[in-house]
Amino acid sequence: MTWRPVLARTAVLRHDRVRGTDLLLLPERVVVLHGRAGGVLRLCDGTRAVAEIVAELSGAFPGAPVATEVPEFLSVLRKEGWLR
Repeated sequence: MTWRPVLARTAVLRHDRVRGTDLLLLPERVVVLHGRAGGVLRLCDGTRAVAEIVAELSGAFPGAPVATEVPEFLSVLRKEGWLR
């Protein structure tokens, strides 16, 4: 089965205008996201497979190591329980 990542029910993605960064709000925890991490997570809506997310980001950021870094990033978040 192809994994179509989506935020866990306990996780909320928000943009903090004061800090100018994206935050992942979790029960009793806030994770400050750096770089394009928030943009990657916005694509994790349960409708796109990881390969589709990689393809979309590869088109937007040609030459970036998206094919290796994005699946690894999403896997780490899944292990943390922030993605399902």
